[in-house]
Amino acid sequence: MRPNLNHSFALTFATLIVLCGTAFSQAGTCSGMSLGQGASLNGFVPFQSTSLWNTDISNAPVDPNSANYINFIGSTVTLHPDFGAGTFHNQTIGIPYQIVAGTQPKVAVTLGAFFDESDPGPEPIPSNALIEGYPKPGNGDRHVLVLEKDGCWLYELYKATLKSGKWSADATAIWDMTVNEQRPYTWTSADAAGLPIFPGLARYDEVAAGTINHALRFTVPTTQRAYVLPATHWASTTTDPNAPPMGLRLRLKASFNISGYPADDQVILTAMKKYGLILADNGSGIFISGVPDNRWNNNNLNLLKQITASNFEVVQTGTIFTPTNVPTGPSPTISSFSANPTTVMSGQPVTLNWSVSNSVYNIINPQAGPVRGTSTLVMPSATTTYTLYSTNQFGRTTASVTVTVQ
Repeated sequence: MRPNLNHSFALTFATLIVLCGTAFSQAGTCSGMSLGQGASLNGFVPFQSTSLWNTDISNAPVDPNSANYINFIGSTVTLHPDFGAGTFHNQTIGIPYQIVAGTQPKVAVTLGAFFDESDPGPEPIPSNALIEGYPKPGNGDRHVLVLEKDGCWLYELYKATLKSGKWSADATAIWDMTVNEQRPYTWTSADAAGLPIFPGLARYDEVAAGTINHALRFTVPTTQRAYVLPATHWASTTTDPNAPPMGLRLRLKASFNISGYPADDQVILTAMKKYGLILADNGSGIFISGVPDNRWNNNNLNLLKQITASNFEVVQTGTIFTPTNVPTGPSPTISSFSANPTTVMSGQPVTLNWSVSNSVYNIINPQAGPVRGTSTLVMPSATTTYTLYSTNQFGRTTASVTVTVQ
């Protein structure tokens, strides 16, 4: 949920075990994920173990301003699982996702309100991709999340719409799940805090397996015009230092007794003690994000509503970034971006080559999408100008080359 204001990691590439001449993708790796809508990740955890999403904070110090943050949120505000089975007002409850193969065709996404802070794609969004709120998405955030298992990329759309077979979105973000990618400081993403959405969702496959190995995403009604890492974007005009900045991390107190809760709730509560909750958006008070799944036990999830903000504490935030102290630094340097050959017949292959330094991730538009290494093949059917977008935590640099098709 965004107000109208200035907008302003270890993948181990799936090891292949060859048995009797057949290759099997190892569980716990990106390519070991299953395919489909809401499919199992089979133990894979996006981003590196050192990611702030995946860091054990059970023994981290309490922030000195913890009590004030909790009081600002409201000590009696109750936890609310914003996911479950079935529908509410003809909408599924939670944020869906889909897992696709590297062969999924990439399509253009027309960018809207936050075009200048979005990743241009193209993106492997299936025509049947689930939009948040399906089967009647309505006028909510309409997120679309797609994990591409072979390249290990995460694609996220905000305010997504499919019309006449073409996708559009107000904001898009592409995440390299093999590294601890960060958006440029002050940039948004498909989430108001500039965060990836998917790694903060509670998923049924994790709970069924007995453990959630990452922090969870949550919302509150009012945030501060500030953020702490891993967030990179604020979505507020409030300057009260007791208002929670985006990226604030709550932790369920170690003393909170979870033994009386059902086993599935205990998995979720254990994650809240070990990894905590990361503030990702403006919304209802302590709403916890998860994936819609008809296997959830809504009666069990509803028991979590007994828990109040007073049962949590704020983990030490680190540096709070406001408009007065946003870090600055050099954007990536593109030393070269070239095509070979530069003139071809329609459908003939062209090698795009680049040399980039100080970059976190690179995207080539159109056709290629996110890329690693220093070269990729494209096959233009008409004269095409290719643009390389090279991004790090301080900004983006672009370079273009035109291939003439005779």
